[in-house]
Amino acid sequence: MPVLVEPDAGWATALAVALPLGTQVVEDSDQLAKWLVDNDREYVVLIGPSTDLATALAVGAALRSTHPALGVVLLREQATADVFQAAMQVGVTAVASAHDQDSIAAAVDRSRQTWEAIRGPIGEQDGREGKVITVFSPKGGVGKTTVAVNLAVALSSGGAYRSCIVDLDLAFGDVAITLQVIPDHTISEAIEAEEHLDFSLLETLLTVHENCSILAAPTHPEAKDRVSPALVRRVLRILREQFDYVVVDTSPAFDDQVLHAFDETDDCILVATLDVPTVKNVKVAIETLDALNLVEGRRHLLLNRADDEVGLSPQVVEGLLKMKVTTALPSALAVANATNHGRPIVLSRPDHPVSKALVRLAQDLRTTNTDGSPIRSAHARPVEPAPKRRVFGRRRK
Repeated sequence: MPVLVEPDAGWATALAVALPLGTQVVEDSDQLAKWLVDNDREYVVLIGPSTDLATALAVGAALRSTHPALGVVLLREQATADVFQAAMQVGVTAVASAHDQDSIAAAVDRSRQTWEAIRGPIGEQDGREGKVITVFSPKGGVGKTTVAVNLAVALSSGGAYRSCIVDLDLAFGDVAITLQVIPDHTISEAIEAEEHLDFSLLETLLTVHENCSILAAPTHPEAKDRVSPALVRRVLRILREQFDYVVVDTSPAFDDQVLHAFDETDDCILVATLDVPTVKNVKVAIETLDALNLVEGRRHLLLNRADDEVGLSPQVVEGLLKMKVTTALPSALAVANATNHGRPIVLSRPDHPVSKALVRLAQDLRTTNTDGSPIRSAHARPVEPAPKRRVFGRRRK
C-alpha cells in the first residue's frame, strides 16, 4: 500500500482521491520510519506539499538508501524545473503536482509495478491478520450503529491504523446515512462474484470517510436474502488481511449472516441500555453466544445512556447479566447532534465524555490480538491471548 507523509488534514483528504483505499497517512518522517519498520510490504511513499522541500529531499534520499525497492513520489503545489532537478539528484523516483490526480495515480501505479518486479506480487500476503470487532445488540434503538461508527473511527487513531466498517444490517443498514455519505457501491454487488472475490474487486465497493472505509449495506431490503452467509465470511476474511480493524455493525437478530460474522469475530461489543426489555434480550443473547461457543472471553458490555434515572443502575445490570460493564456512555444530546451532522462525536467533540470513553475502549481493544499475529501499526505491539473456538468452519491459525 502507499504511505502519504502529510501533516495537513486538508491536503491529506484532497490527495486521498487519487490514492488507493487503505493508503496510510503519517504526519512526519519519524512516524514514517516507525511505520516502515513493521510494514515491509509498502511499495511507495508520497511526500505531500506541506513538507518543506529540504526535508522532503532528505527523506527521499534516505529512503533510496534504506528501501531501494520503494518508490518515492514528491508532491508539490508547483512542480517547477528546479524541483525536478533537485529531486532527481537525490533519487526521488517521481515528482507530481499535488493538484494533478491523474499524474499522482500514474506515479503510484509505476511504483507498484517496479516494486512487484523486484519483490513479487503485492497480493501475496505475509500472513498478517487484522482484528474483526462485531458490535451487536438484540434490541433496536440502543445506539448500536452510533457506537460502531464512532468505534471504527476511534480505532483508526487519526490514520495510524487502517479501519473498515461493514454494515451487516442488510435490510435496514444505517452506517452510510449516519456518516451522511451516499455510497456508489454496496455489499450486494459482491454477490455475483462470491466464488472468485478478492480484495482488488472488494476494494472497488468500499466508500471512504475520513480515515475509515465503509462497506455499505444494500440499498433495498430484498437484497438481504441474496447475501449468503458464505459471502459474509469471505468478505470479512479478505478485509482482515488488508485492514488492522474491521468493525461489523449487525442487525438486531441472530440470522445466518450475523452468526457467520460471529464465527469470524475476535471481539464482540454487546450494547445495552438501562431498561428491562433490553437487559432481558441481552441476557438471552449472552446465553445464545454461550451455547454456540462464540467469542468466549472476548465479549465487552457497553452500557449506553448509562446515567438515565429509570430505576436500573449499572450495578443491577451487571448482576442480572453476570458480566462486568466494560464501557459506560452517558446520555448526551451532543451525540445526536454529531450524528445529524454526519460527523462522529469522536471527531467533532474529542473532549466530550462519550468520545473519551469510546477512545479508551478502542485503546483497550488495540492491546490484545486473539491470533497472536502482530497488528500493523507504527505505535502498538499487541500481546498474545489464547485461541478461540469456532462454530462454522475450521479454526483460524
